[in-house]
Amino acid sequence: MKVSKGKGPVRKEKKEVLKPVVEDRKVGKRKAAIEADKSRRKLAKNAKLGKKDPNKPKRPASAFFVFLEEFRTIYKQEHPNVKAVSAVGKAGGEKWKSMSHAEKAPYESKAAKRKSEYEKLMKAYNNKEEDTDDEEEEVAEKSKPIVKDDEEEESGEDFYWIISSLATAPWIA
Repeated sequence: MKVSKGKGPVRKEKKEVLKPVVEDRKVGKRKAAIEADKSRRKLAKNAKLGKKDPNKPKRPASAFFVFLEEFRTIYKQEHPNVKAVSAVGKAGGEKWKSMSHAEKAPYESKAAKRKSEYEKLMKAYNNKEEDTDDEEEEVAEKSKPIVKDDEEEESGEDFYWIISSLATAPWIA
């Protein structure tokens, strides 16, 4: 047996290396190709969601955020040197956790009031959306041409004539 310095006895046995089962991994795909596929899916998902309506009312703040609005001003007065937003959030969270239910009650009532106002605004917004959808449907119906059965046969003949004239046109090579 060889003696090596500082490494202890040399083992000739090799440890078994656990390799992932072929079924578990994607065979034949490069890492870059997988990442590109993920980004394509993300873009497609964002496109499906559509654009947000700027006229839609914002959701109301929860009781904690109503509390945090007031706490933020107090905290900044007491600690003018602290500029980090995270420090204010952590301190506010700790204070909120330590508050009793009775101390949280005014903030919860303000949040409930804001929520009821938001629900009223949303009802008005949804009614307005339905009205505009109805108007768009009426405009679409008015703009549709009325076609009779006799005219449909003629339009088929016109289509044939247009195609045949395009085939003989001098500008198409």
